[in-house]
Amino acid sequence: MLSYLLLAASVTASPGPATDVRGIYVNAWAFGTKKFYQLVHLAETTEINAFVIDVKDDTGYLTYRSEVPTAIEIGANGQLRARDTRERVALLKLKGIRPIARIVVAKDPLLAGKKPGWAIRTADGGHWTDRLETRWVDAFNDSVWVYAAELAAEAVRMGFEEIQYDYVRFPDEPKSRMAKAVFSARKGTETSRAAVTRNLNLLAVRTRALNVPFTIDIFGLTTTALDDMGIGQMWEDLVTSADVVLPMIYPSHYGRGVYGVARPNGSPYTMIRRALEDGLKRSKALGAQKTAEIRPYLQAFTLGQPRYTGHHVREQIRAAEDVGVTSWVLWNPRSAYDRSYFRADTLAPARGVGGGPSPK
Repeated sequence: MLSYLLLAASVTASPGPATDVRGIYVNAWAFGTKKFYQLVHLAETTEINAFVIDVKDDTGYLTYRSEVPTAIEIGANGQLRARDTRERVALLKLKGIRPIARIVVAKDPLLAGKKPGWAIRTADGGHWTDRLETRWVDAFNDSVWVYAAELAAEAVRMGFEEIQYDYVRFPDEPKSRMAKAVFSARKGTETSRAAVTRNLNLLAVRTRALNVPFTIDIFGLTTTALDDMGIGQMWEDLVTSADVVLPMIYPSHYGRGVYGVARPNGSPYTMIRRALEDGLKRSKALGAQKTAEIRPYLQAFTLGQPRYTGHHVREQIRAAEDVGVTSWVLWNPRSAYDRSYFRADTLAPARGVGGGPSPK
């Protein structure tokens, strides 16, 4: 069976441009267990045509055994979630489901602990942590980003057709806590925004050399914020660096009164539409400059009231489509998706979405 799957995947036509991606986030544990096959069946009977799969999540551990020297050195192979990753990826490709590798970059407590010189520190030399006592690596340090790129190259060899980097930023913490952070890799007076842009360019070169799209997950507020919010992410920088940007525009994450909406979580259509309109407008304002495709992450989980149902999820998708955005990924941290979130396969676009980098 294994040899058949690998052969079938190898003879699949070379992937083309990534269009109309309708995906779901699949965490490492879901990918490595029988739940994976349940999600494959869901995809076979609905419009789902892509899985975004954790290769390295925000624990720093890897889904499969890596041969990248840094991963071996820090023990990132210590909690393997799917020892048969290559076979599972081959099965996805056989069934026309696009395998996308998610790699978390700066929120890596394992790397920060094992390589203190790469970590955010405190003035007394200790480890800086966020409000949840999680250690982060120093996003000024290009070695952190090189490590992510090395993992990306390995993921492509495993069969993944797209690389999606997450936490390409500095911590989103109060100024009082950030004031205690020491960034030893900072280059002179370089700003967080400049550091993110510099290292995104590093990732872009290395990822596009793999002949796969360079895609990044970004804060939902980047579509509207007029500064980098202290995390180094500015819309105009991001859309001119990547092939695809995935703003996480979850209605539950907006404060009361944003866009004049009293309860954003209860108005999924309005919030998604307004956020995407802002992003599209800012990209258009860049004129002839090539900008990234916008493929939003949409909310498929409940956080506060109301409890999210298929209606709330479909309203977000409808809002995206109404402004011309036809690709999206649903996020549920448990990778639990109800069939009511999706159209039936008979109404879905053809299988076999593509995978070469967008022309720049």
